[in-house]
Amino acid sequence: MSAPSERRTGWFEALRIYGDPRLVAIFVMGFASGLPLALTGATLGIWLKDAGVSLSTIGFFALVGIAYNLKFVWSPIIDRAPLPVLERLLGRRRSWALTIQVALAVAILALGHADPRVSPEMTALFAVIVAFCSASQDIVIDAYRVELLEPNEQGAGAAATQLGYRIGMLASGAGALFIAEFYGWTAAYTVMSSLVGIGMLAVLMTREPRGVDAGPKEPRGSTSAAARFVAWLTSAVIEPLADFARRPAWLAVLLFVVLYKFGDALAGVMAGPFYIAMGFSKAEIASISKVFGVGATMLGVFLGGLVVYRLGVFRSLLVCGVLQMLSNLMFALQALVGYNLAFLTATIAIENITGGMGSAAFVAYLSSLCNVAYTATQYALLSSLAAMGRTVLSSWGGILAERLDWLLFFLITTAAAVPGLLLLIWLGRVIGQSSATPAVQLAED
Repeated sequence: MSAPSERRTGWFEALRIYGDPRLVAIFVMGFASGLPLALTGATLGIWLKDAGVSLSTIGFFALVGIAYNLKFVWSPIIDRAPLPVLERLLGRRRSWALTIQVALAVAILALGHADPRVSPEMTALFAVIVAFCSASQDIVIDAYRVELLEPNEQGAGAAATQLGYRIGMLASGAGALFIAEFYGWTAAYTVMSSLVGIGMLAVLMTREPRGVDAGPKEPRGSTSAAARFVAWLTSAVIEPLADFARRPAWLAVLLFVVLYKFGDALAGVMAGPFYIAMGFSKAEIASISKVFGVGATMLGVFLGGLVVYRLGVFRSLLVCGVLQMLSNLMFALQALVGYNLAFLTATIAIENITGGMGSAAFVAYLSSLCNVAYTATQYALLSSLAAMGRTVLSSWGGILAERLDWLLFFLITTAAAVPGLLLLIWLGRVIGQSSATPAVQLAED
């Protein structure tokens, strides 16, 4: 493998990056991005159950989250279309972010005032709107982060985003449930709606990223609506895809995006049933996996950001990828040990820390793949592809677990991480020796 020419940085200097005001703003935007997720997912499911909605209906409510997998469809509009008046005052990214956040706050408020017992259809409609606004907010915030930071800062940016994201999920999960317990569901969703304002303040207090494209130029010799639409379609949809397809080994890059977290996801999808099979109670699983585990994941993404800033994207992907692969062996050992709370704590700590490190490196890599001229569109495509890979490919894990014992199952999930790591090493050789642009050179920041 060719020797990477990554910028080396001292660990103390790497730690100081988290004090940068831009990272603080990105952390807060990550909070705003993670806040709505549980409000149309786990928290909403508990509300529906509390309201006496049937389990079959609650199951169908999971479909409202499909917006997160389809956000690439409308990402070109957010990426390239200007908002009248507001763009001149705030800039492209900030105008879209604030507009979406206002719509998101109103949608959450409306969802909180719906009554699932009287009109589950109206509740579902507002939940779909919240999910759509939330996915749209993700598009612009991801683009904002990539464009606001330098290439060697993307790892810290990814960590800051994920730290904020998980705190936002805690607020709309445990926080919303606590409020609902004492003051009711309408109060809980009203408070969550007001918390969107924190993200709005972060956008207002942060400068517009430099280098945001002004959009397609008017076609010469024609002012027809059809010509303007073709020009916009070419600039917003075709050019971002063509730009990516011109890069060396671009199909292999897309395959790597699907495979990098495959072993981790395959094990994760069966983690809950595994804990139950080992004899752990729901309370033990909640306290260790959900509370302690979240803290371990946050530590992991923080460490992952440091590793990326210190070692660069390629080395970090390799180091964190190997660590998250080996962490699956802890589940295999847990299967041999059986019921043991101390060992379960160690298993969850190691798995969540390494998984968080891998996620930070992976998000930094996805960010590095984006051309700043098409950031929102390309990142939405890549993140949607990664999400589809984690869900579709890992969905057969239950069938595999049914036919094997737990020890063999987790050994297979460990092996499932190997193809992605081998592909990473191959990409490091092929792309590192090419004349590709820095955005797609794995061996460079």
